[in-house]
Amino acid sequence: MTSRRSVRAISVAALAVPAALVLAACSGGDADGTATRSAGPTPSASATAAPIGKRVTQTCAELLPDTAFAVYGQQFELDGSAEPAKGSAAARIAQQRGRVCVFDEVADNSVTITVAVADLPEKSLTNLKDALYERGGSVPTYTVEGYFSLTDDVGRADAFADPYWITTSSTLFTEPGSAQPVVDAVRQVLAPNASATPGASVSPSATATPTPTATPAG
Repeated sequence: MTSRRSVRAISVAALAVPAALVLAACSGGDADGTATRSAGPTPSASATAAPIGKRVTQTCAELLPDTAFAVYGQQFELDGSAEPAKGSAAARIAQQRGRVCVFDEVADNSVTITVAVADLPEKSLTNLKDALYERGGSVPTYTVEGYFSLTDDVGRADAFADPYWITTSSTLFTEPGSAQPVVDAVRQVLAPNASATPGASVSPSATATPTPTATPAG
C-alpha cells in the first residue's frame, strides 16, 4: 500500500524551500544549539535569502516552563547570551524568524538543553519531514510526527505540530523518551490539539521509549 510518504518523496524536488533548511533538519551532526556542541558544518543558505517563516511570538519561558525540567532532577535557567552553533538546526530556525532558547543546568553550565521553534509554510514542512523520514528514527510517542537521533552523545528530537517545527537537543537526551518531556511541553503550548498527519507511516528504525530516563550529566 502506498503511503503518504511515497507520494511526498516523488514531488520533493519540486518543492520551493531553501536546501540548507532541509539539510539542517536531517543532519545528525550540529544537533546542539550551542557552538561547543557543533559536530560539523552544514551548507549555509544565501545571505540574501528572505525568511520564509512567520515570527514565533511565544517567549522561551512560555514555551518551556520550569516544571518541564523536573524529570531531569536538576534546575535549569535560560541563557540569554547563548548563540546557536553556525549551521545547526537552531541557527536555521533563527534565520527563519523562529524562537531559539538555550537553558543551562544551574549546577553545571556545560549541560544545556536547546529548544528551537519555527512557524513554516506547508511545503517547507513537507520537505523537512521527508528528509528526516529518509534518515530514520521515527518516534510514535511524540503524539505528532516526530524523529530522534543520537550523534556524538548529543540527542536531537524533531517534532511537527503543523505549522510548527520543534527541535530540541541535549546530552541528556540519550533516547527518544529522554527528550519527550521537552517535546510535549513545547507542543502543548503551541498546538495542544495537534496530532500526527493522517496517513503518515512509521519508519522501521523507530526506537521510541515512552518513559523519560535521562540522568543529568556532569
